[in-house]
Amino acid sequence: MTDKRFYTASGPFTLHQLAETCGAEIGEDVAADALYHDVAPLDDAGAKDVSFFDNKLYAESFAASSAGACLVHPSLAGKAPKGMALLLCGEPYRGYAKVARLFYPAPRLEPVISRSAIIEDTAVVGEGCRVDAGAYISHRVEIGANCHIGANVAIGEGVVIGGACLIKPNATLAYCILGARVTIHAGARIGQDGFGFALGPEGHLKVPQLGRVIIEDDVEIGANATIDRGSGPDTLVGAGTKIDNLVQLAHNVKIGRGCVIVSQVGISGSTNVGDGAIMAGQAGLTGHLTIGAGAKIAAQSGVMRDVEPGEEVGGSPAKPVREWLKGVATLERIVRKKGG
Repeated sequence: MTDKRFYTASGPFTLHQLAETCGAEIGEDVAADALYHDVAPLDDAGAKDVSFFDNKLYAESFAASSAGACLVHPSLAGKAPKGMALLLCGEPYRGYAKVARLFYPAPRLEPVISRSAIIEDTAVVGEGCRVDAGAYISHRVEIGANCHIGANVAIGEGVVIGGACLIKPNATLAYCILGARVTIHAGARIGQDGFGFALGPEGHLKVPQLGRVIIEDDVEIGANATIDRGSGPDTLVGAGTKIDNLVQLAHNVKIGRGCVIVSQVGISGSTNVGDGAIMAGQAGLTGHLTIGAGAKIAAQSGVMRDVEPGEEVGGSPAKPVREWLKGVATLERIVRKKGG
């Protein structure tokens, strides 16, 4: 259950309102005007709560749940306990996201500039913005309307931030241009030097990093993620891409639109990632690669070659998923045989 110290639910809402919100069909023999007060996981939900079920691993929890209503795929509806109101939809988790957003909409932005924030005279802060305590906004910064700049955020000279962006506490931004509706979570570092050195026996000579970071609309960047600016070409994150915590993007990396990059992924310099690619946790990519659109890279993979569009790879060095899994299974059989 949500902790009321941190979250306040809207509502209550009728089952009909919930169905309209998520585009679901109401199950049979259910009161469409019944009221529901909150959302909750299957194991914790009560008679006035709404939950969801979309993974067969949780079938037992679904069958035993006390949730008053539940979003579920029609093919799984037969496993529902007696008396549960069903909201039938093709994508229950996505439907749940819409319902949860109805109960817990984004907080209303109060356009307040903290007295302890420092905003240089040449910076432009748009209408309706909030700037929290300790934030520093440097010279010639441009911030669009209705942005929220969190506590102790540091925004370097010349940075441009589009409208309705959310920059959470202790993030730092430099040498970057952000589109609209970008969210950068706490502690993220955007636009610092790329790791560029001319190596040699007389010492490693630092190469000036003269590019930028371009972040397009509707991107989300997780806590303590780091995105280096380009060395000359820009580093780019395409529209709608979602980046998890503790991800590293090196200089000149180009990420396409709608990609998903999970925690602790590291992408070396000048690698290009196509639209809709997915990289699971702790995958590592060497530099100057091309990852095709829609490619999927398994967790802890070490990618040392180009990946074709739509290809699924895993292992280290990464190879086609079926080949990798076959190799893992073969090795396990050998180990078991020797152990016996």
